[in-house]
Amino acid sequence: MRADAPPHDRASAPPQIGLVTSPLVLEHDTGAGHPERSARIKAVLRRLDERGLTAQLAALEAPRASLTALERVHPSAYVERVAESIRRGAPYIDSPDSTVSSGSYDAALVAAGGALAASDLVATGAWRAAFCALRPPGHHAEEATSMGFCLFNNAAIVARHLQAAHGYSRVAIVDFDVHHGNGTQHLFEHDPSVFYASLHQYPHYPGTGAADERGLGDGEGTTLNLPQPRGSGDVEWLRAFEGRLLPALEAFAPECVIVSAGFDAHALDPLSGTELSAAVFGTFTRGLVEVAQRLGHGRIVSLLEGGYSLEGLAASTAAHVEALLDSY
Repeated sequence: MRADAPPHDRASAPPQIGLVTSPLVLEHDTGAGHPERSARIKAVLRRLDERGLTAQLAALEAPRASLTALERVHPSAYVERVAESIRRGAPYIDSPDSTVSSGSYDAALVAAGGALAASDLVATGAWRAAFCALRPPGHHAEEATSMGFCLFNNAAIVARHLQAAHGYSRVAIVDFDVHHGNGTQHLFEHDPSVFYASLHQYPHYPGTGAADERGLGDGEGTTLNLPQPRGSGDVEWLRAFEGRLLPALEAFAPECVIVSAGFDAHALDPLSGTELSAAVFGTFTRGLVEVAQRLGHGRIVSLLEGGYSLEGLAASTAAHVEALLDSY
């Protein structure tokens, strides 16, 4: 796989890849100086437009998630606590980095609901794959605790929905955010029906994701952590991705691949000590699609996680989406 693989002609093909977003996610106001800000979504959508990619995508405005879907992952008491805390004007949920405003609960419902709607369209074959440009992100959210800018764990909610609503017995979550997805790992580490694989900088926030964390009990072996040292770049991450992650993913044989698509491992990112190029995210994407296609379905649901340099985020997301378009 090459990061500079040429595109094929898509001019006459109907849209097979979806883009899910919503203006409501801009109402999640994290305040001046916070890295997880609404400008991230604006930068992503602007770059997709500038590159002529938006016109090639099937667009959907994200709906709100149902409480039923949320409560497959998060206890109702936690969901109610998040909603009530925001209603009464709390400045954050559980941790000062998880800042909230009056629009944050609706934004969080839409972030989860858009991911769920995308997964339904992919599962039914209406779309081959989808990218969800939504926020707040989700992979740090634990079962009943917010942290790391995340309120609800969107990837986990999608995984449980695919199992409950579409009957899938094996779902994979692949996470290439520079920060380990502690919440996602902990939610599934006992569960052999969900494979969680993470490439991330280590040691780094949140402190989890060592190589010997492989799952627990019945879930032992269905967690794969591939920690990379500070200063690593495309060569090191691709070696782990192609040499270990993709073979393990194919061996698990998931019926759908959920991508926790964080772009904060880009060299420009202020919260990272990793040196990835934008192009390598396209290489990751093509590799995931190739595995999904070899498994006979090609189903990919990609959810935006981190990425805090607006330029790094925009360039990396464009490479990711273009690779999705080129792969089908």
